[in-house]
Amino acid sequence: MNEITENRIEKHIVIDVNPYRSRVVLLENGRAAEIYSEQQNRVSLVGNIFRGRVRSILPGMAAAFIDIGEEKNAFFSISDLIRDQEANGEEPAKNAAPLTVGQELMVQTIKDAYGTKGARVSTQISISGHLLVLFPTEKMIGISRNIIDEEERERLRSIIANGRSEELGVIIRTAAEGRSEEDILAEFNSLAAKWHDISKAYRGAVAPKLIHSEYSLVERAMRDLFRPDVSKVTVNDRECYELLRTIADEIEPGSAGRVALMENEPALFEVLGIEKQIDEALSRKVWLKSGAYIVIDPTEALVSIDVNSGKNIGRSNLQQTALATNCEAAKEIARQLRLRDIGGIIIIDFIDLESKEDRAAVVRTLREAMKSDRTTAVVHGMTSLGLVEVTRKKLRENLHASLQIDCPCCNFSGRVLSPESAALKIRSQVFSRILHDGRMRFEINACPAVIHLLKRHLKEECARFGTSAEDFLFKENGSDDPEKFEIRCLNN
Repeated sequence: MNEITENRIEKHIVIDVNPYRSRVVLLENGRAAEIYSEQQNRVSLVGNIFRGRVRSILPGMAAAFIDIGEEKNAFFSISDLIRDQEANGEEPAKNAAPLTVGQELMVQTIKDAYGTKGARVSTQISISGHLLVLFPTEKMIGISRNIIDEEERERLRSIIANGRSEELGVIIRTAAEGRSEEDILAEFNSLAAKWHDISKAYRGAVAPKLIHSEYSLVERAMRDLFRPDVSKVTVNDRECYELLRTIADEIEPGSAGRVALMENEPALFEVLGIEKQIDEALSRKVWLKSGAYIVIDPTEALVSIDVNSGKNIGRSNLQQTALATNCEAAKEIARQLRLRDIGGIIIIDFIDLESKEDRAAVVRTLREAMKSDRTTAVVHGMTSLGLVEVTRKKLRENLHASLQIDCPCCNFSGRVLSPESAALKIRSQVFSRILHDGRMRFEINACPAVIHLLKRHLKEECARFGTSAEDFLFKENGSDDPEKFEIRCLNN
């Protein structure tokens, strides 16, 4: 294998399609950089457009709940509606309610339902293409911040300003850099036509009604990830393969040859060494090359990440070792946020640093490492305690939520009783019954560790409560969970 230079990143998109779920992985130099998963029976609603009906209004929260035909009503911020009115030159009435119960309006899902919360919707509609994003309710022209050449930015702005047939809002995506005027205006006209179809469908619909569906996960992945620097796309489904070849040619004429088929390969991710990387991405602890490690813990309100020196004892003084460890961790944290698609508030507890310059260097390293993240994220400065706050946009379920469920064995807490605690519960129930009803026989089913503890103290317990060891029949249930135990009275 040719050695890949540090400045060149080899990109490869791998797509696994099966009856259970579709999975997309972007590999960068052989390492998973982004992972997306969508169950066939639980497709994301983000990007879908509905004719919704206002079901209730919460004045104290400046919010409303909109019926879009899903199991849960969607959450809507009234400030979105006011911003839309102001953007269109309308002056919101000071005393009139901006919304009324029963009112119908066009809304788009901007965040999927998560946990006990319903989806979130907005009246700020956007329609994404490969080169452009159309904002039909606005009039502005925006350009991706990743396009830094001023002449190119001006060229792209002029193409849209002079060539668009209607004054619809547009954001020019990074993929448009260097593309011809013909390609850009062709996509603009296509998106504008799609908007007219959506408007027509809205006028003919009765709420609640879905009037436009976003692309599937596979189509979104090609639209968002397929760039000239992607050397190959590999998929294991022939129907999907034909679709991807068509999309590739639409995005970049003549590029269909970069799509490869490994037909009916059920273990595609296993064969390409990706499955192990996904398993590692679900792990709580991530080891670094130096021997240090980070621990990622999601909570209801935020995600905490702790940096630990671990086995890294360093070769110089303590502060230099701490700085080197923190910088290494910052790069890996940026990768993990992108890989796991972690959104919301993230609090990172770095190893304490005495120097302000060192703390600034760590924050700088983290910001630089996060530039490759396509999702909007903001890195705030480091406190004197070594804490850094990161906010990252949350749109869909993260990797953990899409591939795992809460553990029913531990009642979703992530922890179970110790063998000693479980043995104490059994002791309390058994000997309370004996004290109340007199001597009797019991069968106790539990895990081996709990049985071992009960037997160890059985003789002294029997002497204390006036019973005999022969009155107890112990059976190991083959489980490792101390909370799985059963007590059965044999007298009945």
